[in-house]
Amino acid sequence: MTQTEGNPEQADVIFAGGGTAACVAAARLAEAAPHLRIVVIEGGKTNLDDPTVTHPALFMAHLMPDSSTALFYRSEPSQDVGGRHVVVPAGGMLGGGSSINLSMYTRAQAADYDAWNTPGWTAADMIPLCNKTETYVPWRSGSGPSKHGMSGPVQISDGGFRSKSERDILDTVTKLGMKEVDDINDFETIGGFSRIPRYVSPQGKRQDAAHCYIHPLLEETSGRKHNLQLLLGSRVTRVIFDESQTPPRAIGVQYCRDSRQDGSLGTLLATRLVVVSAGALGSPQILERSGVGGKQVLESVGIPLVSDLPGVGENYQDHHLVTSSYKTSLPPEETLDSFASRRKDIAAAIAGKDPQLGWNTIDVAGKLRPDDAEAEQLGPAFYEAWQRDWKPNPGKPMIIMNFINTYVGNPGDVPADQQHVTIGSISLHPYSRGSIHVTDTDQGYKFDTGFLRREIDVKKQVWGYKRARMIARNLPFFAGEVAAAHPQYPDGSDAAVISTRAAGEYQAEIVYSGEDDAALETWIRKTVGSTWHSLGTCAMRPREEGGVVDPRLNVYGTQALKVADLSIAPGNIGANVGNTAFAIGEKAAAIILEDLMGTQVNKMA
Repeated sequence: MTQTEGNPEQADVIFAGGGTAACVAAARLAEAAPHLRIVVIEGGKTNLDDPTVTHPALFMAHLMPDSSTALFYRSEPSQDVGGRHVVVPAGGMLGGGSSINLSMYTRAQAADYDAWNTPGWTAADMIPLCNKTETYVPWRSGSGPSKHGMSGPVQISDGGFRSKSERDILDTVTKLGMKEVDDINDFETIGGFSRIPRYVSPQGKRQDAAHCYIHPLLEETSGRKHNLQLLLGSRVTRVIFDESQTPPRAIGVQYCRDSRQDGSLGTLLATRLVVVSAGALGSPQILERSGVGGKQVLESVGIPLVSDLPGVGENYQDHHLVTSSYKTSLPPEETLDSFASRRKDIAAAIAGKDPQLGWNTIDVAGKLRPDDAEAEQLGPAFYEAWQRDWKPNPGKPMIIMNFINTYVGNPGDVPADQQHVTIGSISLHPYSRGSIHVTDTDQGYKFDTGFLRREIDVKKQVWGYKRARMIARNLPFFAGEVAAAHPQYPDGSDAAVISTRAAGEYQAEIVYSGEDDAALETWIRKTVGSTWHSLGTCAMRPREEGGVVDPRLNVYGTQALKVADLSIAPGNIGANVGNTAFAIGEKAAAIILEDLMGTQVNKMA
C-alpha cells in the first residue's frame, strides 16, 4: 500500500514533504514507535517501480520541460550570471532528489561537519549515521567496514556496469602529475581521483530513499493496519498554530489537493509534532506562509506574524556547476549518447535488461584544489581568501571534478553518431549567498540564487575549467572539443577550441592570455548552473546569528514544530549533498524519538 485510502483527519506526527530526509525519518520513526500515527504529505506522485526512477541511466527524463517529477525553481535575472534567469531543479515526487538525481555517491569531509560548530552534529556524530544508511558492496580493493556502512538499507555499488574508459582517465591524470587515490569518500581524502560507486544496487536499480525506506515498510504491513500513511498529490501550504499557547504550538497543516485539480484545501491535525521537510527551497516558503519568518517579509504580503525569524529563506547556497564537453573516439557502448540521441530504443533496453540502464555515466571523480602558487595566480582577492580559509585546512577541497560519459546539453548541438565525455567542475564551499521569500499567500516567490556574486567563486571555476580542459585534451580517446560547450576565444588565440584532433595526440599545456581569461570568465557567468545541491535556508544556528532551528531542529519561537531537510545545514559541504540528506533523516528520527518518548515535546521559546 503506497497511499492512504481516503484522507486522514488526524495524526500524531505529520511530515510536510516527502523528500529524502522525510522518507528516512518517517520510516525509522514508524518502525521504532508503532503506536505513533505518522502521515507524510507529498505534493508529487509515488516513485514506486517507475522505470525512469529505478533505471539510473534514464535520469535525463526528469529534466524535460514537461516533467511531472521535478520542481523547477526560476530565479530572478542577475547580472552576476549574464543577466539570465537560473533554473534550479528539485525533487518533485516521493523520495525527492534521491529519486531523480544522478545517483552519484560522494560524501562530505569530516571537517565539514565539525565546521558546523553545532553540538550533536559533529563529524563524530554524523559519520556513524552516514554509515548506518548504507550497505557498501565491496566491489574493489580497499573497501571495508572501517570507512563505510555494511548493513544499511541503501546499497552502494557499481551497479553492474562500468566503462572501460575509466582506466584511460586515471592513467591520464597520473601522467599529468595528479594522484589516483583509493577512495575520495572516506571523509578525509582529497587531492586526487578515484573510481567511485553510486546509489545503485549490484542488480542496477536506483537506491532512493522511498524504495529503500518507505516501500519495504509498507509492503511488510500490506493487508493490515499500519501506522505510516502517505498522502500524495497534496502540497502543504502552511502550518496551523494554536496561538493561545506560549510559544504558539503547531497543531496541524493545511494542504492543497493538487491531484484533484480543483485547488481545494484540506486540513490535517497533529497531536504531537509537525515536521517541515520540503527542501531548501520549499521549507522556507511553508514557514513564511505560516507566519514564521522575517517581520518585514510577512508584512509585505499580509501574513500575520507568529515568530519573527529574519533568517528564514536567507543563507541560500548551492554548488556552482560548469561543464565542458569533448568529442571522443569511444565506441557507443562506452557512453550514454545512444540513449540521449534515441539511437538505442529505451523500451527494448528495459525489456532486454541492458546493463547500461544501471549506469549513471560517472565512473571517475576527484576532489581537488589548487596549490599555493596556482592560488596566487588567481589574483590578490582570491589569494587572500585562500590563505585565510583554505591553506590552513588541507582537507578542504575546492572542486569536485567528475567525468560524465555523455554530452550534457542540447543534443542538436552535436552529430547524433558522435560519442562524448563531459567534465563537470563543481565549485565547493561557495562564498556567494542567495535567498528565497514568498510574494503572496499561494505559490508566488522571489528567488535569488546569488550565484557568482562574489568574484572569488568565478576564480574557482576558472581554475577548474582549465584543469578539466588540460585533462580532456590528453585523454587517448580525445577527438576534439564541442564548440558550443566552450568559450568563444579571440581569433588567433592559443586557447582556441580544437574541433578535431587525432586520438592520442599529446597536447601541451594551454597558455591563456588576459583576453582569453576575460572571455572565459564571461562564459562562466553565462553558463554556470545548479548542481541541485540547495541548502541553508532554515539554518541550524543560534537565533541571534540568523538561525531558524536549534540543534534539536526546533523552530525558534514555536513548539511542536521542527524542520528536517538540507535547509537546516548551517554551512556547506565538500560533496554532493544526497549523502548528508540521508544522514539528516537518520538524525531527525533519533531526535524525534527522544523528544516524543519524554514527557512532552521539547519547547523552544
